[in-house]
Amino acid sequence: MSLTSIPSDAVKCAEYIFSRLYSLGIRSVFGVPGDYNLRLPDFVEPAGLHWVGNCNELNAAYAADGYSRINGISALITTFGVGELSAANGIAGAYAEKAPIVHIVGTPARSLQDRRVFMHHTLATGDYRRFAAVHQQITAAQVNLVDPQTAPDQIDWVLQEALFHQRPVYIEVPDDMADALVSTDNLKKKPVLPVPYVPEAQYEDSVVERVLGRLNSAKRPAILLDGETRGLQILDLVEDLSKRTMWPTWTTIFGKSLIDESMPNVYGIFQGKYAPESWGEYFQTADLILHFGPHLSDTNSFGFSAVPRENVTIAISQHTVRVDGVLFRDLPPRRFMSKILSNLQLLKLGAQGPSHYPLPTVDLDRSLRLTQKHFYHYINSIFNQGDIILAETGTAAHGCRQFKLPPKSRLFTAVTWLSVGYMVPAALGAALAQRELLGCSDNGRDGASGKERVVLFVGDGSLQMTVQEISTMIREGLNITIIILNNNGYTIERAIHGRKQRYNGIASWNHAHILPC
Repeated sequence: MSLTSIPSDAVKCAEYIFSRLYSLGIRSVFGVPGDYNLRLPDFVEPAGLHWVGNCNELNAAYAADGYSRINGISALITTFGVGELSAANGIAGAYAEKAPIVHIVGTPARSLQDRRVFMHHTLATGDYRRFAAVHQQITAAQVNLVDPQTAPDQIDWVLQEALFHQRPVYIEVPDDMADALVSTDNLKKKPVLPVPYVPEAQYEDSVVERVLGRLNSAKRPAILLDGETRGLQILDLVEDLSKRTMWPTWTTIFGKSLIDESMPNVYGIFQGKYAPESWGEYFQTADLILHFGPHLSDTNSFGFSAVPRENVTIAISQHTVRVDGVLFRDLPPRRFMSKILSNLQLLKLGAQGPSHYPLPTVDLDRSLRLTQKHFYHYINSIFNQGDIILAETGTAAHGCRQFKLPPKSRLFTAVTWLSVGYMVPAALGAALAQRELLGCSDNGRDGASGKERVVLFVGDGSLQMTVQEISTMIREGLNITIIILNNNGYTIERAIHGRKQRYNGIASWNHAHILPC
């Protein structure tokens, strides 16, 4: 960009990026400084954002994922090569489970890349595109900011893609581009980036009528709420539908807590072949199943046994609706569901669901051993309205499925990626998002009831993988309760294979000494 073409109100490229992140509702940025990204963190706090330095890049990616699942989107800064590849595991998990993360990578200066210089953190081949090629497979969109004239449009586009696809995106910022001046025209025209608009398809109203016909004629309907509904911006509409129809409503593991579990027609997680007999019989004979935000992985569907029959299912996903196996595209879910709710004939609706199975009451003899069988029922009573509960892959995830949660609570666990160690840093990210959304200061609880917490259930093996991030929780003054399940090794792996093999064992820790009083 020539000096004559630089507008008088131009801003630096990094300043533009972080002002956009602020406008998206992001208030904390995770990451690890490195020599190719060192200018980028300088712009974080001036933009009104909070820098959260993590112990390593993998933990930073996990933390950004946890923040995204509560806040809706997050941001992560790493350095070229060694940093971004360390974070790649976490980014892939966010891609698999629909958690938008803006991954900003500081790369070598443009002139070094153009001359194919063998710089450190490279593969010593002169090829600077290999790491970007990796991220093409695990992010929804990618941009490389090499031209100040096009950088604002590139930034806006990639951020909109994160919102549209509900998945991570990748921004390369060469070392000499952070301070490059860019135009602010886009910031003036669109202070807040809109989600890309999808024009109304010619058949949209006919699909609405078709779905309404199925809803109004159903005799044995059910609602199944899955985890990808979180990003569809329709949770309030789905809960309204469930309340107005009083249809039997279940969730998947991924969808747990996305609807008020205190509603009388909400049953819990539908476990397919492991469900109570009356629940399974109801599902198998249902003439309509409304499936919101389907995520049909093996672990989320109990070995695919909880996948609804296609010929009775209306599945609402990101911009698609599938009716009895027929797919209709370009149907934004919020617009579509608003039309459905506006035209429901409530007098014709109603269904008698199967029996509920109340949680067993537990009165433990303190002299007896506390076992997996009773522990989760026993501890269920500790949760408060507004708590966020995280369950690490393994015995914790299996046990926490049983919880009956108070209103406005959130529970999440990995359902597809299942990277062990994820939940400790994710709890850090979730707690930061919780504090910001409640309007709390760093050391107080302004605007909150004072009872909301983050509660983490983690096994001893998982804890050892990412335990360093507890130090970041302490530094940030976060209200996190960590419950360690001391299994003396990898229990799930032992159940699958190698019950008595040494490779499923771990070093024993004295957990009480991690955080001495």
